[in-house]
Amino acid sequence: MTTRRGLLGAAAMGLSLPMLARAQGAAWPRRSVKLVIPFPPGGTTDLIGRLLAEKLSSRLGQTVVVENRSGAGGNIGAEAVAKAEPDGYTFLMASVGTAAINYAVYGTRMPFRPQDLAPVGLVTRVANVVLAANNSGITDIAGLLSRARAAPGNLNYGTAGIGSSTHACMELFQSLTKTQLQHVPYRGSGPMLTEVVAGRVQLGCDNIPTALNFIRDGQMRALAVTSAERSTVLPDVPTLREAGVAGFDATSWFGVQAPARTPEAVVARMGEAIDAIVREPEWNARMRDFAADPPRLTAEGGTTPAAFAAFIATEIARWAEVAQSSHMTVE
Repeated sequence: MTTRRGLLGAAAMGLSLPMLARAQGAAWPRRSVKLVIPFPPGGTTDLIGRLLAEKLSSRLGQTVVVENRSGAGGNIGAEAVAKAEPDGYTFLMASVGTAAINYAVYGTRMPFRPQDLAPVGLVTRVANVVLAANNSGITDIAGLLSRARAAPGNLNYGTAGIGSSTHACMELFQSLTKTQLQHVPYRGSGPMLTEVVAGRVQLGCDNIPTALNFIRDGQMRALAVTSAERSTVLPDVPTLREAGVAGFDATSWFGVQAPARTPEAVVARMGEAIDAIVREPEWNARMRDFAADPPRLTAEGGTTPAAFAAFIATEIARWAEVAQSSHMTVE
């Protein structure tokens, strides 16, 4: 927010407000910047957030410090950012859960609203994968459906938490297949994957990047991916569409948000830095290693604050529909 002193100074120097905003943006950042990751270490949000922080540190000329603040499906960390001082030194590594799904899942219990966070840039999109514990006896989606229909509610599945994209994917799966599974939410992907490896939960759903090494090491079985097309890193794993779940297409995505009222010049500069990073060949090669796709919100394949804002609005509406039809709410 422009101060009265800043306005008087601008007037004295003959600067217009747009010129002053650009000057403020050019002066930022003067110290380290905090990127809050609203999930525990080890998950996809954490992995991508840390890679982004490293890149941003180089581009901004100041250290971008990562802080994990997990809980309540990402709401604890997201709320902390929504209520932080809008001075341009606190940002959120948002997920589809914190930026879209949670509004429908938590309803009036949400501690913040969409307008409390300013969109900065979409970073990447990632497909999810449906998993089975090795001791579950389930080797494909057909087998899963057969077991689920024979004993409704008997099979359990783990996710990174209530309202996570993986939870939403599995609720959509149950809705489309008319099956009933038991949800076991965890505080992040890491704890959930540990339980699937141990066989204490029969099924799981996670973003491909965090599940990939477990799958490749044979510690769990990949049954299907949730995207419309097969994953380049799991080419032998069918899509849910191919496995018989018609029309299924759901992916996770991750981006950066700031507290509302953060100076527009700062949001613009951070947005430009993110856009430059996500269009780097080196960055995209790294993302392809674990099946993460570019934002593609602009003609160049990148992102802008305005394009990300429009994208979030669409996603909020989409997942509200899914939550309503599947009764995916927090009691």
